[in-house]
Amino acid sequence: MLTGLNDTVRLANGVEMPRLGLGTYKSAEGGDVEGSVLAALELGYRSIDTASLYGNEAGIGQAIAASGVARDEIFLTSKVWNDEQGYDNTLAAFSRSLERLGTSYLDLYLVHWPRAQAHDTWRAIERLYAEGAVRAIGVCNHLEHHLEALLRVADVAPMVNQYEMHPWLQQPSLREYCETHGIVVEAWAPLMKGRVAEEPVLVEIAARHGKSPAQVAIRWLLQRGVVTIPKSVHRERIAENAGVFDFGLTDAEMSAIDAVDRGYRFGPEPDRGGER
Repeated sequence: MLTGLNDTVRLANGVEMPRLGLGTYKSAEGGDVEGSVLAALELGYRSIDTASLYGNEAGIGQAIAASGVARDEIFLTSKVWNDEQGYDNTLAAFSRSLERLGTSYLDLYLVHWPRAQAHDTWRAIERLYAEGAVRAIGVCNHLEHHLEALLRVADVAPMVNQYEMHPWLQQPSLREYCETHGIVVEAWAPLMKGRVAEEPVLVEIAARHGKSPAQVAIRWLLQRGVVTIPKSVHRERIAENAGVFDFGLTDAEMSAIDAVDRGYRFGPEPDRGGER
């Protein structure tokens, strides 16, 4: 049952992860990211997602410190970037992220994209997990064959796979693979880079419920059991994105959204190793 921003999903190791959080990709360091994180925390969000690539970890740390919300009430995620991968590099990158964020631990640390150094990178992340520096570990943008390769060498399986997922890119076989292996799916770009209003099915369902197409897209993901991190730097949009717990989609509406899948990516193809 979905009830509010306090809703969580239990990861494979028992850690509770919020089902809805704030994404911060391209939220600029300084006023943009600090204002959005402060607004989100004031509105009741407790999950903040960032990455070393985003260049805004310091601002997020400052916003958390200024918010008055206790650190142990916040689920904080960051990621190791492509040029930081490898055993020693990953350990060093993690330390830099902690310093910028002003925290002694992370709740979730992710491999940003599959790379050739995956085994060594994962060994470093497993070490951080064993030492208690991070409460849960996982990956981003890993397709089935990336996950299979990682599972062959991992001592600790990834607990989360964060990848592009929205009505136009649903990847049902990947979601099924993750669910079968106890890996929680987390969606980035859930609002289709701002293009949800271009999908007539979302617009029609939104009008029926007195909601926005963005709210329908978020609700669809949540009802599919997918953790969701819509991004905005505007307080009113951050509030709107959280206004998805006072209505539900019918089975017919869920199926109608399922049917608009067109395999359309807004981001890079995972086999090409991400950006840069």
